Amino acid sequence: MGSIPAGGATQPGVPIQAAATIGATLNPAFFSVPAYSFEALQADGKTRTGVVEADTARAARALLREQALVPLAVEPVGTGAGSLLSRPLGRARVFSPTALAVWTRQLAALVVSGLPLERALSALADEAPGQSQRHLVAALRAEVNAGSPLSRAMAQHPREFSPVYTAVIAAGEQGGHLGTVLDKLADDLEDRLALKAKLIGAALYPAIVTVMAILIVIFLVSYVVPQVAGVFAGTKHALPWLTVAILAISGFVRAWGWWLLAAAVLWAAGLRLALKNPALRLKFDAAWLRLPVIGRLAAGYNAARFGGTLAMLAGAGVPILRALQAAAQTLNNQALRADAEDALALVREGAPLAAALAQKPRFPRLLTIFARLGEQTGQLPLMLQRAATQMGIEVQRRAMQLATVLEPLLIVAMGVVVLLIVLAVMLPIIQLNQWVK
Repeated sequence: MGSIPAGGATQPGVPIQAAATIGATLNPAFFSVPAYSFEALQADGKTRTGVVEADTARAARALLREQALVPLAVEPVGTGAGSLLSRPLGRARVFSPTALAVWTRQLAALVVSGLPLERALSALADEAPGQSQRHLVAALRAEVNAGSPLSRAMAQHPREFSPVYTAVIAAGEQGGHLGTVLDKLADDLEDRLALKAKLIGAALYPAIVTVMAILIVIFLVSYVVPQVAGVFAGTKHALPWLTVAILAISGFVRAWGWWLLAAAVLWAAGLRLALKNPALRLKFDAAWLRLPVIGRLAAGYNAARFGGTLAMLAGAGVPILRALQAAAQTLNNQALRADAEDALALVREGAPLAAALAQKPRFPRLLTIFARLGEQTGQLPLMLQRAATQMGIEVQRRAMQLATVLEPLLIVAMGVVVLLIVLAVMLPIIQLNQWVK
């Protein structure tokens, strides 16, 4: 199937200016050119889909007929009331975190190479791997083609582009170095993905071992142990205390196992609902940060994101107050977010950034030290980025150490539990052999 690039074509490879685009020149009140997705029949009877820009759906159909296409369906895309992108409920995001990083890198490469933004978006729309992404990029191109800044076009899709993302784009447009800012933004997205992937990789093996150990123990206790216990049911001799204990546990699991599972599910659902309360979530996150090892990992991970975002925004020319406000929104931990907002209030009153962060002990001291160095040397973005990099490395190191310690501990714990179950089964057999002799 082919597709018409956003904007259409009067002849193969020749861009069309839709009637709506002409109207933009004549009517100062005109704001943007809507984009429409279409499905049409070609002269050879094959179906063709794509995106076309036009003032109305009727104008879009007329453009298709000019291309010797028979329109079957024409639907608005972008921010229209009936568009797919305007219905966030029940719809997956167009850009996954990885896809957004790749797309940002591609856009940065095209813009840095000197390609106009509108043509860069057209190229990305043509190369989009899916229809939803193609429609989203076409909607962005339609807004840009009508004279809207890219940041404003992206702000109309908050589900796909975060406020931090659009703030960085806006700063790059205002400073006239959009390509460089896009390149830095792609670096930041890739660094975050790399840090997250390493943390998940460090936790994956212990998680798999834990789940498998639990499943094996449940199987042994609920199925194997009762089968062996039936052999000794008719004997009048007392069973070893270990066997009696394992049989009691087995009976409890068989009688109440499903109820325990249901209770665990209900508890998890109740906790999730309770954490939607801001006050409870704040207390929970504050308690989470006080945990011996996990708390330091959580604080380091959030501080690395905060420092990296703040460095990127400050380096792009965003005022420090706006940069702090945007960076605070990237913190998943509500206690740290509250501290960041308090620091923002102090900076707004005239306090230096380092002094404001120093009053919040939940932030790692390294961030405060580098912020002070940055303010003293006039290189705040560079120093904040170095702090974020160092904190990210420290988080990775601690996560790997924790995983290295947990792996043998989990294996040993699983071996001890299985050994106890095996002994509980074997001791009566040994005892029975002695009785027979």
